[in-house]
Amino acid sequence: MSEQNLAAVSRTVTGKGSSRRLRRLENLVPGIVYGGKGEPAQIAIAQNVLIKALEDEAFYSSVITLDIDGKAESVILKDLQRHPAKPVILHADFMRVDAKTEIVVNVPLHFINEDKCVGVKMQSGKIMHEASEVEVRCLPADLPEYIEVDMTEVEAGVTLHLSDLQLPKGVASTQLAMDHDLPIAGVKKPGGPAASEEGEDADSAE
Repeated sequence: MSEQNLAAVSRTVTGKGSSRRLRRLENLVPGIVYGGKGEPAQIAIAQNVLIKALEDEAFYSSVITLDIDGKAESVILKDLQRHPAKPVILHADFMRVDAKTEIVVNVPLHFINEDKCVGVKMQSGKIMHEASEVEVRCLPADLPEYIEVDMTEVEAGVTLHLSDLQLPKGVASTQLAMDHDLPIAGVKKPGGPAASEEGEDADSAE
């Protein structure tokens, strides 16, 4: 897990008018820090600093050391509000984390060896992505930046599911815990949809 640091300042005036002034006149992004044993804290972050931090994919799935007026807090990014037409962040939500308390975070999937995929190279299939991230539960120290999905041995007509993921030690899929084994990727056969062998058997039985 990479080290992520972000500087912020406290703000005492809240409301839509105050937030607009922060963004327009001071180029600051209003935000909030909540959770844990502390009271919710209203903060502001330099727009250019936050946008730069967001360029790193790991920022979305890492524990961040947030420096608020010189006081450090361990947080994760929980929500962002973006302008629908401009490259502007409107608001950011951060949640405090504790080393001994599990957190739930969306972690990106990295699909590797797609150029070596059996279903593509040998069987003329086409890779189809069903998901770009997966929700996991773990302790902050176990939080992965991303989870790899190796496509090397995936044959045409086969779909990979959450249960096929190799999750790091201490990391669990929240969906699997609820018996929701969702698809994440597959290889579409030439002229047909990607499908698991079970799905093909079911189709042929109809």
